[in-house]
Formats: sequence, structure tokens, C-alpha cells
Amino acid sequence: MGTKKTNYSFIGIAFILLVFGIIFIPRIVDRIKGDDISRTKGRSQNVTNANGTQISDLMFLEINGTPKKVPQFSFVNQHGDTITNRDYEGKVYVVEFFFTTCPTICPRMNRNLVQIQNTFSDAEDFGVASFTINPKYDTQEVLKAYAERYGVTNPNWHLMTGDQEAIYALANIGFNIYAGENPNVDGGFEHSGNFALIDKNGFMRSRKDAFGNPKIFYKGIISEEEQTDEDGETQEISMLKEDIAKLLKENYLK
Repeated sequence: MGTKKTNYSFIGIAFILLVFGIIFIPRIVDRIKGDDISRTKGRSQNVTNANGTQISDLMFLEINGTPKKVPQFSFVNQHGDTITNRDYEGKVYVVEFFFTTCPTICPRMNRNLVQIQNTFSDAEDFGVASFTINPKYDTQEVLKAYAERYGVTNPNWHLMTGDQEAIYALANIGFNIYAGENPNVDGGFEHSGNFALIDKNGFMRSRKDAFGNPKIFYKGIISEEEQTDEDGETQEISMLKEDIAKLLKENYLK
């Protein structure tokens, strides 16, 4: 991230333009602590399998009453392979936006993701989707070296690069996780330090907050070892692990 550590939680919000229903204009608003999208878009919904049996208490992010699904995407990973959203079907995965030369939060985010990777090392249906927001520099070769340096071993962890406009649209509109260029901050780019959690059927999922609304995102910067940061923010890696475990038990409904 291009901003300093103490400013990571003040991230802009990208809203979705909806033709029918509530209209959200994509824009950056005043930094709102811990948020990338309005909390009013999610409602409680039990997850059921094909037989109507409840199998998880995790919530969907809903837009206009419809569970939000990961949009189609196609990029090249660290091995030079073309990866699309279809490659993640049947898998639970965590989404992040980062860049390899990030001088602040990205190293912390990816160390946390490696720890999560190692926790679920036996889960063949778990993965990570990492999208670079600096694709001009982060080529396939650069991403491969970065993956090796951080200890990425999960074959379902794809570090992807491609068209910058497509990546930014995926971040700001597809996942509502802010990403953008900013020449006035360290590294030249700024982005959210949050992770999104996706279920086996491609839906964005999360647990409830204290008010019964979906948390939507998980803080990706603070480690379990740290527990809290200098601003008093509490780590959410533990709850992310718990929720990944829940989703891994759910069925993949073709």
C-alpha cells in the first residue's frame, strides 16, 4: 500500500452502479475506518444444500436482495498460466489486491496469507487469489520470484497480472476493495488491507457483526501474534481461519 502503516484503515469506498434498485456511484469518499462498502447491502441468509439442510451460519453479501457473486475474470499467474474465475469453482478462497514493491502493508498481508495457507495445507479445495495493482512492473516472472520468497506452496494460490483497467474494475466494482494509483504516497499505489472470502459456489461470504450485519471483509494486516495494532484494531486472521473451515464443509452445488 502506498500509505503509511497508521493510515491503512482509512481507505476509500468504491460503490456499485446498479440500474435497478439502489444506485451507487463508484467513487472514493472520506476515509471510513475499516470499510470498503456500505454495510447496508448485506442481509442475513442461511446457507442450505440441495436438500434444504442448513450447513453454515455465514452470511452472503447481498446487492439489491441478490447474493453477490464473483464476476468473471481472466489473468495470467506466476507460472504463465491463464487463470479465470472458473478455476476457483469448487474451492473456498481468499482474495487480496497487492503489489510486489509495496513498502508497507503488503508484506504483512502476505505473511498472514502464508500462515493461513499452512493452516489448510491438507485442504485441496482451498486457495488464494492475489491480484497485483501494478501489472506494468509485476510480470509473471516478478510474481513467481515473489511467491517463492514468501513461501507460496499451495497450487491453488495464483498471483495474477494483466490489464490494469480490468484489475482495477475487478477490485473497485467486482469486490468493492479499493485500489488506485497515487503518486503522492509511498510506492505510488494505495489499496485496502482487507481480504474477501469466497465460497465454493463463487459467492462472497462473511460472519455477522455485533449488529447482525455481514462484516463483508476481514482485516488482513494484523497478525494473530500481534493481536492488536497501535491504533487498537484487533486482528481478524483467527476469525478468517474459522470461517474458511466452515465453508470447506459446505457442498459445491453445480
